[in-house]
Amino acid sequence: MVQTLNTLSAFRTSGFDTVIDVRAPAEYAEDHVPGAISLPVLSDEERARVGTIYVQVAPFEARKVGAALVARNAAAHLEGPLADKPGGWRPLVYCWRGGQRSGSFASILSQVGWRAETVAGGYKSYRRLVVAAMHDRPLAHRLILLDGDTGTAKTEILGLLASRGVQVVDLEGLARHRGSLLGAMPGGQPSQKAFEGALAHALDTLDPARPVVVEAESSKVGALQVPPSVWAAMCAAPRIEVAAPLSARARYLARAYADLTADAARLHETLSRLVPLQGHERVRDWQRMAAEGRNEDLAAALMAAHYDPRYARSREGREGRVLGHVEMGELDADGLARAADRIAALAEGAGA
Repeated sequence: MVQTLNTLSAFRTSGFDTVIDVRAPAEYAEDHVPGAISLPVLSDEERARVGTIYVQVAPFEARKVGAALVARNAAAHLEGPLADKPGGWRPLVYCWRGGQRSGSFASILSQVGWRAETVAGGYKSYRRLVVAAMHDRPLAHRLILLDGDTGTAKTEILGLLASRGVQVVDLEGLARHRGSLLGAMPGGQPSQKAFEGALAHALDTLDPARPVVVEAESSKVGALQVPPSVWAAMCAAPRIEVAAPLSARARYLARAYADLTADAARLHETLSRLVPLQGHERVRDWQRMAAEGRNEDLAAALMAAHYDPRYARSREGREGRVLGHVEMGELDADGLARAADRIAALAEGAGA
C-alpha cells in the first residue's frame, strides 16, 4: 500500500513502527525524514553504476543489475538490523520519488509477512513540504528577536525561556554553530536541506497564535542560510534587547568556549582567519593571549575590537519595535534566571 502524507506533522506522526530510508548513504546523509533509519538498497557506488548502465547501455539492463543488487542488500538487512523484528512490525519505506527502490524493498518485507507501506512521492514529497514552509509561504508565526552583543548568553537564555513555557526556536542549535568565526562545533554543520527541514519541523510543532522567541542572527548561521520565509519574519520582528558589562561577557565566553580554548592548535588557526580584518600584529597579540591561557583577556579583546563594532554596524538601519531592555550583571545561574523571568514577561506581554 502507498501512504500519501500531505503535511509535515503527518511525516512525524505516521503511526508506523519504523520509517526506513532506502536511498543511498550519501542521499540519507544530506537530508532525510526526521527519525528515519538508513537501510540502503543500493550503496553510493552501486547507485552510480546502475545509473551509468541506464544511460550508456539500456534501461532494461540497468533494472536487471539493480534488481540483483537490491535483493542482495535486502537479504543483508533481513539477516542484520531487521532480524529481531516481530510479526506485527509495521515499517514505512521511502526512496527518492517513491518508485522502484522503495517498492522493491517494501515488496520483500511484505512477503515476509510484515505490513510494509511506501510513501507516495518519496523523499521529494517531504522536501516539497519543507520548501513550501521555508521558501514559498510567509511564516505563520510571530517572531520576537532576542538581541544583544556577543557574550550575553542569548542561547542559554533561550533554553531558560523554554523551561518557562515560552515558545522558542534555537537557530544556532539547529545549525550546530554558535554563529561567529569562532563558533564551529564538533561534528560540523548539517546540510542546508537538513537545516531547513529541522527548522520547518521545529516551527510546525509550535502554536502560531503565540509568539516565538529566536536569537537575532545575521542571514547566515555559520555556512548555512536562514531560509527566506524565516528571514523575512525576523527582519520585521520586534526585539527584546539584553546587555551585560564587557567583563561579565568575557567571563561567560571563556566558559562557553572552553572546548575551543582547550584545543590550542585549532584556536591558533581560527584566530589567523581574522588577519584580513584585523591585521597581523593584532592577531598575533590575540594568539599570544591564547597560548598563555589568558582566555578572559582574549574574549574581552575580541569583543572590544572585532565583535562589538561589527554587531553595532549590523544594527544600523534595523527597523522594528523594541519591546524592552534587560540589563544583566554577572552572567551566572542566578543572573540568567532573573533575566529569563523578565524576558518571558515581555514576550508574553507582546503576545497578549
